[in-house]
Parts: sequence; C-alpha cells; structure tokens
Amino acid sequence: MSATTAAPVGGSKLDAEPKKLSGLNLYSRYAFSGAVCCSVTHGSLTPVDVVKTRIQLDPKTYNRGIFGTFRQIIRAEGAGALLTGVGPTFAGYFLQGAFKFGGYEFFKQQSINVIGYENARQNRIAVYCVSSACAEFFADIALCPLEATRIRLVSEPGFASGLVSGFGRILRQEGVGAFYSGFGPILFKQVPYTMAKFAVYEKVAELAYTKFFDKSKTSDAMQTAVNLGSGLIAGFAAAIISQPADTMLSKINKTKGEPGESNTSRLIKIGKELGVRGSFSGLGARLVMVGALTAGQFAIYGDLKKALGAVGGVEIAK
Repeated sequence: MSATTAAPVGGSKLDAEPKKLSGLNLYSRYAFSGAVCCSVTHGSLTPVDVVKTRIQLDPKTYNRGIFGTFRQIIRAEGAGALLTGVGPTFAGYFLQGAFKFGGYEFFKQQSINVIGYENARQNRIAVYCVSSACAEFFADIALCPLEATRIRLVSEPGFASGLVSGFGRILRQEGVGAFYSGFGPILFKQVPYTMAKFAVYEKVAELAYTKFFDKSKTSDAMQTAVNLGSGLIAGFAAAIISQPADTMLSKINKTKGEPGESNTSRLIKIGKELGVRGSFSGLGARLVMVGALTAGQFAIYGDLKKALGAVGGVEIAK
C-alpha cells in the first residue's frame, strides 16, 4: 500500500508530482544523497573530531575543554594538525553514508512489505529502529578500516602522512585484522547512535508537521529548516547514547593489543580503566560535533533527494 498526495487546486496531479521511482533508480539516489551528506559534514568537522579524540585518549593533557584543547593543539603542532585524518574521514563516511541512508530507506520499505502499511504506521518507531540498525550494520563494515586509520593518524602524530600511507602501514605491520579490532565497539557505538538518530529525527519532524506546519503548504526553505532543527535534536540524543562506546573505540584503535590478547579482553580492561566518568570524556566536544553534523546531514539529504528526484518511498508518519 502506498501513501497518496492530493494534487494542488488548479493543476493536475500529473503536473504537480514528479515521477515516482523504484528499485535501483530510487535507492541509488538515496545512497548517493547519504554519501554526500555524511562525507561533507564529517569532513568539515574534522577539527572538532581531532579535539574530541585527543580529549578521549589523553584527558590528563587535554583537560581545558573544547576551546582550550583547540589552542593547545595549535600551539604545539600548528593549525594543520586540526585536519589530521581528513582523508579517511571523508572516504569512510562517504561509504558509510551511502549504506546508512540508502540502507535505511531500503529496509524501511522491506519492513512495510513484510508487516503491511497499517501495521508499520502504528509501529513506526520500531520500524525506524529496526531499519536503521540493519542499515548501520552494513555501513560499519565499510567504515571500520577507515575509522581505524583515522584514529591512528590522530592519536599518533607522525604515524603516516595521510590516508593511503596510514592504511598501508597498518596493513603491512598489523594485518587486515587490525582494521576490524574496533568492529565490536563501532557496532556498539553506531547502531544505538543511528537508531536514536533516525527515530528521534522522524518523531520530531512528525511533531513539527503535525503541530506547527502543513507540509503540503510548507516552502522548501522551511522544510530545510525543519530538517535542520529535527536533526539537531536527534544529534544530541544520539551523541549521549553512543558516547561510552565512542570513547572505547578511540582507545582500542589507539594502539595494537598485546600478543594473544583478544579484543573482548581488551574491551573489558579498557572499560574498567575508564569507569563511568571516563566513558563520557569528550562529551562536550562530541555534542557540538554530532549536533551540528546531524542537523547538516538531514538538511543536505533532504535537499539533495529532491534535487535528484528521489521520489517514490512510502511515508508512515502520521
């Protein structure tokens, strides 16, 4: 079953609505829109990510908050240090964004196909969560090697000159397994993060259009504003939920483990060392970063979908 939209008065429905797409034509547009929005936002916020990672990995040295840490890094290493890891960040989140947003739309449609439109509509929060979790699992397979490279570049200045050399050095010295040493933590971080991100975004946007705006009469600019606001709130929620796992991911990727030491034992040891308070170190920087990038992602994603004519998915919001 699909949702329908009434044609505006004075024009035919054929003229008012763009052609609806399906299959590869539709989901490739979703994927490309997601790839662009994630790579652009994450790449542009690389300096904040560098600060956040430094605070997580060395809170004794970097203990002056976001702006104080910015100044520390610039004084010690120069402004260029704030762009450390921009290559793997851009590449990794381009791939991740394609799988995340494209996969979310795909799995949402499959959920609707399985349980029916009315059931999906009545249980839409569950549909949002299941769809985003499935999408994120595949997205993390693509992201993990590049995220491991980024963290190594940020945590060890001088480790390599960039993405290609850093990726190559890890591969030569530690093998393919090193790229996925943080796969458990990245799932533990990204899956709840993405579930909160999409579920909160969808709910806030739904409330905005239910209580304050008529979506059929809302201008493109106002729709972008709604996407920004909904994304900002979703980003704050997602950052708080996923912060402990984000800290553990930074720690486990900082250095290689001891010979014979399993990733599980490393995670247990890191968790004990961090404690509850340590698990939330760097939260201030991450709230700024995740709030801004999530708002930007949904704004860019929404506008780019429209520009590419990615019309055809079924909406289940009330």
